[in-house]
Amino acid sequence: MGPKIGPVGEEPQIPDKDTKAMMGTEDTPGGKASSDSQDSKSSVFHNIKFFVLCHSLLQLSQLMISGYLKSSISTVEKRFGLSSQTSGLLAAFNEVGNTTLIVFVSYFGSRVHRPRLIGCGAILVALAGLLMTLPHFISEPYRYDHTSSGDMSQDFEASLCLPTTLVPAPASTSSNCSSHMEANHLTMVGIMFMAQILLGVGGVPIQPFGISYIDDFAHSNNSPLYLGILFAVTLMGPALAFGLGGIMLRLYVDINRMPEGGISITPKDPRWVGAWWLGFLIAAGAVALAAIPYFFFPKEMPKEKRELHFRRRILTVVSKDEDSPSEQSPEEPPEKQGLAQIEPNLTVIQFIKVFPRVLLRTVRHPIFLLVVLSQVCVSCSVAGIATFLSKFLERQFSITASYANMLIGYLSIPSAIMGIVVGGVLVKCLHLSPLRCSALCLLGTLFCLLFNLPLFFLGCPTHQIAGITHQPDSQPGLELFPGCMESCSCPSDDFNPVCDPSTHVEYLTPCHAGCTNQVVHEALGKSQVFYANCSCMMRSGLVQAGSCDSTCSHLVLPFILLMSLGGVMASLSHTPSFMLILRGVKKEDKALAVGIQFMLLRVLAWMPSPVIHGSAIDTTCVHWAWNCGRRAVCRYYDNDLLRNRFIGLQFFFKTGSLACFVLILAILRQQDKEERTKVACSGLQKQLLVSLPEKKPEESRV
Repeated sequence: MGPKIGPVGEEPQIPDKDTKAMMGTEDTPGGKASSDSQDSKSSVFHNIKFFVLCHSLLQLSQLMISGYLKSSISTVEKRFGLSSQTSGLLAAFNEVGNTTLIVFVSYFGSRVHRPRLIGCGAILVALAGLLMTLPHFISEPYRYDHTSSGDMSQDFEASLCLPTTLVPAPASTSSNCSSHMEANHLTMVGIMFMAQILLGVGGVPIQPFGISYIDDFAHSNNSPLYLGILFAVTLMGPALAFGLGGIMLRLYVDINRMPEGGISITPKDPRWVGAWWLGFLIAAGAVALAAIPYFFFPKEMPKEKRELHFRRRILTVVSKDEDSPSEQSPEEPPEKQGLAQIEPNLTVIQFIKVFPRVLLRTVRHPIFLLVVLSQVCVSCSVAGIATFLSKFLERQFSITASYANMLIGYLSIPSAIMGIVVGGVLVKCLHLSPLRCSALCLLGTLFCLLFNLPLFFLGCPTHQIAGITHQPDSQPGLELFPGCMESCSCPSDDFNPVCDPSTHVEYLTPCHAGCTNQVVHEALGKSQVFYANCSCMMRSGLVQAGSCDSTCSHLVLPFILLMSLGGVMASLSHTPSFMLILRGVKKEDKALAVGIQFMLLRVLAWMPSPVIHGSAIDTTCVHWAWNCGRRAVCRYYDNDLLRNRFIGLQFFFKTGSLACFVLILAILRQQDKEERTKVACSGLQKQLLVSLPEKKPEESRV
């Protein structure tokens, strides 16, 4: 045993068997461990730390490109005339391609060149990002009115109260709708759906193959640290996506093809559409750059030996007591090797036949089923918030899409990350048992509900819109289009809102307000449009274009702070709920249980939840835009109804999660009582068995 405790320079004296056991190179064919280790010193691609760095950057870029659509969902709706239900389906469609293929990843796991397959998947993700931008380049420039694109001055003249100006316009637009425009719309939407499917397919090999590659070739004591770093960096992807959206949406959508006369609307105008496509280009470029190193990583690399000296001392101590070879290596790798040897013996058809049986056996476990159901409820809430929170803030508090994205990227997402980290620290430092893990999940969900309760009352009332809404305290007659504009030939589907500052009533167009003149003021290189001679307004004078300012926009900060605190509390249950699954199933079923868990989360939460939230949002619309006879984007919502239904869905899903954790706690308490009873009974039996031999000699003596 002398060579094992010698200095580093005496390594050649170690027996080959012990060297292979410590280096983790038993699988290296032909005894080439030494040559591979020498090559690893000269190549950075044989270093697992460099792989962790590359994979962290790749997953961060991947989540940027998938999260960017959610940050610009309201902008895409306005640009292509989509309802919230359709945009929710678009946001969830990447899960379709992912879910259909993720099951087979566990089958092909160790048979393929994992780094190269990760690189190919990343290339598909980058192509999906580029494909998402294609509708911008092949479509016509964005028009926020229905006039010709040649003369920008007509943008505002077309909305004035001029009886004979717009009479022939409806005929020409309806004729165009029947042929070209509808086909063009379907093409644009179809391209985006195809891009989302490609995004899901490309993301299939990235996370599972990367995690398994790190776990296989990192030192067993370093693997948790590397995975923790990977997850921590990856979680910053959505925050960067919303931050990127906040920057890009400040730019006009056609920044690459601005009209000659410029534009006269600002990001505060409800017709503003930002450069949603530019963020996809940036994120796709980042993914493509992050994919390059994966084509140079080997299929297998030597096991990391960073803690070789520490492990050698442990082996020395163990070998003094017993020289069993099974004690010289951790117990888990043989089990993993055993599973790896079993899986490749199955054909694809056998795997498909066995999978439903194993799925049923795993789902029948009560703790596993309840934990997955609770995570499904939480994921439904998270998917709805991630997809539509930006739009909700934008509509509820009358803020710009850029500002809403900044609030989410800088407050909501970092608070959720902090909750996940704190939950993991509590589990590790307090050594929480499954019973206490369930109690922590229960408390976190309960406090989340308490923080979300005031959100029902934090919001802005619906704007008074002439001809659309009627407030109880408003002037009579506002529920109908005012008679002062009856002589005007106002277009039925034009949208150029103006606000009466004295009554705080909003009109769909200057024509609906009876305005006959428009004035353009040039200041600091920007033009501001005003309207005059508005017969429907209480006071005469110039009226600025745009919607009415909200009187309660300042409430957006308390709202987002309360939602962020609720996110911290809900995220506390992330790590403990995973521990309940890992400690509640058999050791040989852990990997499969986690795979089934992620599959169920995708099918039951991440796919349907955006569609459910989008449909609920659509039911609160009070004025739709119509395009070619079909309902397009919603222009005005009932703010009170929107707030109650959006927050109500969050409350419903989190209440379901709370109910699941209550049942889990009750079951674990019952199991704990049964275990204590068994231990007490076994202890009593042992005492009786011990006491009986002691009494027999006394009786014989008597």
